[in-house]
Amino acid sequence: MSTPEGVGPPARLIHNETTTEIPVHLLFRDDPAPLTPAVVGRRRGTGEQPRVRRRDPAEVKPRPPVDVDPDLVEHPARVLPGVTGVLAGVCGLAGCVLTSWWAGALPGLPALYAGYAGAGIGPAQWAAYAGAGTLTLFGFGGLTRCRTGRAWVLGLFGRYRGTVRRTGLLWLNPLLLRRRVDVRLRHWRSDPLPAVDANGVALRVVVLVAWRVRDTAKAVLGIEDHERYLHACVEAALSRVLSRLPADMAPGALVRDATLRNTEAVGEELTRLVVADAAPVGLEVFSAQPTRIEYAPEVAAVMQRRRIAALDAQHRDTVLTSVVDSVEDTVTRLTMRGLVELDDCERKALVKNLTVAAIGMDMHNWRS
Repeated sequence: MSTPEGVGPPARLIHNETTTEIPVHLLFRDDPAPLTPAVVGRRRGTGEQPRVRRRDPAEVKPRPPVDVDPDLVEHPARVLPGVTGVLAGVCGLAGCVLTSWWAGALPGLPALYAGYAGAGIGPAQWAAYAGAGTLTLFGFGGLTRCRTGRAWVLGLFGRYRGTVRRTGLLWLNPLLLRRRVDVRLRHWRSDPLPAVDANGVALRVVVLVAWRVRDTAKAVLGIEDHERYLHACVEAALSRVLSRLPADMAPGALVRDATLRNTEAVGEELTRLVVADAAPVGLEVFSAQPTRIEYAPEVAAVMQRRRIAALDAQHRDTVLTSVVDSVEDTVTRLTMRGLVELDDCERKALVKNLTVAAIGMDMHNWRS
């Protein structure tokens, strides 16, 4: 069939097409968010329905690790037993006493040499005093007591000189800058932290974190405040984990474990993220478990009414199903045994009366 002259195929209104990515939770807010992020591809101007495709976990690029100086690694510092410092201090004091005796400065005692009696303190005595005093200051000034569960991070002129984890009375160089670090196993119970679930519902979460300082050099010198950094890591990981799952599963859903009520799975994922973020700065995290997950005060009342309404609807459905089954069984037994003979109108009336009576009794028991 030939086409009239000047009439051709319809012009293409769309010459090119582009694809945009829209998060699924912005389109379907009522559906539970999947563990793996999904992407919606939609062609502009075509009027086609959005096509949902699951994003492969391999496409999610991991975050780069925290940039910490790789040369900053904990190593033991050089220390001496405390007895060495005590002996040095005693020797310095003894040197001061002997110098005073030598100069005849001790009243009631003759000078070491008669020729110096009453001659006063000369340059030799001042030099002896300086040496003995320096020995005394270094001997007693370097003594320190190291307790179990605590360590000293030493530095000199801005350089890291080592870490002391030994316990007891030790002698350290008095010129070294000392920073005390608690290396015991510690726990931190957070205040209620704000978060949202996959449906955007505001939550308040309390987290219990068990941790300790593994590398004192990185924890003290590699970051400004390692405790504040750990708290920030917990808050960031908490927001990432809770935003993947809904707080409560919608009625009729098949998967009951894919909610925030599964605290074991939530705690494992939260611990994994916190461990990965805290390890580069010398912190060892053993567990990060949510101890309480509850709705925020501004939405708690609304969610409570919604939950009660859902339970009530579920109970009504269950009651109705059981009542219908029991009424059907009762009518069937009466007619099959020949106890009563009912026509259609009488059967309908009997079914209606039995149903109303059974539902009223069950609802009365439920409310009471």
